[in-house]
Amino acid sequence: MAAATGPQLDTALVALGWPDLLAEWPELAVPLVFRLLGETGAHAAVLDDVVRHAAGHADPGPVPLPFAGEAWVVWERDGEPGAAVDEELPLRTVAAGTELPAQAIAAGRRALGWWLLGTGRAMLTLARGHALERTQFGRPLASFQAVRHRLAETLVALEGAEAALDTAEGELGALLGKAAAGQAALTAARHCQQVLGGIGFTAEHDLHRHVRRTLVLDGLLGSTRELIREAGAQIRTAGRAPRMAQL
Repeated sequence: MAAATGPQLDTALVALGWPDLLAEWPELAVPLVFRLLGETGAHAAVLDDVVRHAAGHADPGPVPLPFAGEAWVVWERDGEPGAAVDEELPLRTVAAGTELPAQAIAAGRRALGWWLLGTGRAMLTLARGHALERTQFGRPLASFQAVRHRLAETLVALEGAEAALDTAEGELGALLGKAAAGQAALTAARHCQQVLGGIGFTAEHDLHRHVRRTLVLDGLLGSTRELIREAGAQIRTAGRAPRMAQL
């Protein structure tokens, strides 16, 4: 994945059997592929594949996807990079879309959760490497307690998100899994930017690519803020919080 992205990666994944894996073992294929997308910074139209497969769409055309703020976008498989926050992604806004089945939304949210988790871990790796290599006032940056706290908080958020995704069953589980992953990735973006300092703002450093990717992925199929509100409304209506995992 590190050597190809976009349409080239789509073609490579098809050659590797991605459609068959998605059809037969989605519980294995989706976490593997989407987490690697996040860790490598590559992108492909596989989210469209996941949503279309779960919805039972035979039409090969892109499926309009809901975006934060009641917007709709399509992921153009062979399109040029769009004008979104993440300029590398071929996203195009559309006036409206058709409401997707609940199982398709849930499948897409689980996939996005793994993508966000991989992106968050990529940012943590960059910040950790910088902290180990950089010195300030004659000491390694990693020796400062404030830096350690930011990196530790990021790691805890990412580990918690992974646990939520591992147990994300049903529509509510998928909702909470994506919300946890989105919050963890946003936490990683904030803390890792602080650890990296000025270099993290530059185009020469890879952090900005992961931060932009996080902002776009978080908005797809409901932002973290929207999903948390939705989960709260569901729990309030039901009058109880369901057990999400047997501990």
